[in-house]
Amino acid sequence: MRALIMAGGAGSRLARGEKPLIPVCDRPMISYITDAFRSAGCEPIVVVSPKTPMTANWCRAQGIVIIRTGGNGYVDDMVQAVQDLDENKPLVISVSDIPCIIPGIITTIIRSYTDCGRDALSTWVPAQNVLSCRGGMPYREQIGGSDAFPAGVNILRGDRIAETQDEYTLLLDEPRLALNVNTREDLARTEAFLLAAATR
Repeated sequence: MRALIMAGGAGSRLARGEKPLIPVCDRPMISYITDAFRSAGCEPIVVVSPKTPMTANWCRAQGIVIIRTGGNGYVDDMVQAVQDLDENKPLVISVSDIPCIIPGIITTIIRSYTDCGRDALSTWVPAQNVLSCRGGMPYREQIGGSDAFPAGVNILRGDRIAETQDEYTLLLDEPRLALNVNTREDLARTEAFLLAAATR
């Protein structure tokens, strides 16, 4: 399955250059995501915009396919990327600021999609587990009786990308998805988590 990794945003809250390339434990943040998808058997394709030219250069140096979009917002860029790719099969859409993701999480999401029989799948994490600034976001839903935030990993049918798709909501009580990097405090928490995980 192909995986579109959305990396065209400005990342202005961090004020440290292009967000996908910000070092996390001495590695570009996006490298954690591309490596995880590769290890899960997916083909990572990075979606860039005029706001992230250095990210595009990094991807080329790593042999990663890129798709250039207009930088008009997450949803518009996603639709443009899928249409430019001319993908008719299901594909994963992922944010590029969840460096704690691992292949096992990705395979769980894909397996849940295959089993659910719906057009689309969205992944959510319990609000009580969210430690990043995402906890202050107004966008949350009740999933399985719990407040939940979007995890940033979804599966959609490429041939219906411009339509409303019948969606299955997957709630994953997974600490690695509860950390996304939007502020310097988020970055510090994420690095601490990864360093602790490496010593277990």
